[in-house]
Amino acid sequence: MLLIPDDKIAGLLDYKKLIKSLREIFQSDYTMPLRHHHFYKRTEGDDNTLILMPVWNNQYLGMKQVIVAPANANENIPSIFAQYILSNAKTGEPLAMMNATEITARRTACTSALAASYLCREDAENLLIIGGGKVAQHLAQAHMAVRDFKKVSVWMRNPAKMEAFIEGLNEQGISAEAVTNLEETAQQADLITSATPTKIPIIKGEWIKQGTHLDLMGSYKPDTRETDDEAIRKSSIFVDSRAGALHESGELALPIAKGTITENDVKADIVELIKGDHPGRTSNKEVTLFKSVGLAIEDLAAALLIYKSYSK
Repeated sequence: MLLIPDDKIAGLLDYKKLIKSLREIFQSDYTMPLRHHHFYKRTEGDDNTLILMPVWNNQYLGMKQVIVAPANANENIPSIFAQYILSNAKTGEPLAMMNATEITARRTACTSALAASYLCREDAENLLIIGGGKVAQHLAQAHMAVRDFKKVSVWMRNPAKMEAFIEGLNEQGISAEAVTNLEETAQQADLITSATPTKIPIIKGEWIKQGTHLDLMGSYKPDTRETDDEAIRKSSIFVDSRAGALHESGELALPIAKGTITENDVKADIVELIKGDHPGRTSNKEVTLFKSVGLAIEDLAAALLIYKSYSK
């Protein structure tokens, strides 16, 4: 079994290659059982979450274990730790083991970019990133792999972290600016991508102009959400999977419980977009929204890209 070093993983997960791998694997045959969620209490802070995510096809079986610990942010350590084991589906032989933290962050950002290739206006120029965690660090690179953004703005609550975040993007050749007025910047944005675990909506529907695409991935529990009811109501809604997005996250579960929307208001999932069962965006005035909670098949796409490249 290969033990793939952490320092090799990022280099093997090129954004454009990963988006291509995701597009291909979503069109393939695979089996993806419902993931297991287990919540356990810490002596302080929010509950931690243990997530087990299996998936397999006729060649490979993958299993990811994730622990989400929101209070880690207060201690300046990552909020997500994950491990991945890739096995031969026929024999059960383990093929590779790797740290899945980078996998999780990059495949999340690249899945959002893949969805945006169908939902974001082709002439979009202004990108707004909300949040500064591990996933947010890849959002500019992923979205710029599918759209030619002229302006990248970043908003987060911690000014020091925001400054470091901006410096990191600039070092990668991405010109970005820090913003303090979220309302004003959101009103000008063509794509708003948000990765925060907030329980109080920070994106207001009244800010959203015609033609905007909302990309939401931060809410992962039934009591968390990044947008208010008005943003949900005015949007054409798309998801990575109905089973996950409609029930695991408060982003859609709370508006459904209130009667703001129904499950039938979801236009399509990402597989239906890729296969052409739904056209995606239908006009330049349409407000589109993509809600993702993350899928095991996305991890398998990333793990296979790493494994096949590393074992050459």
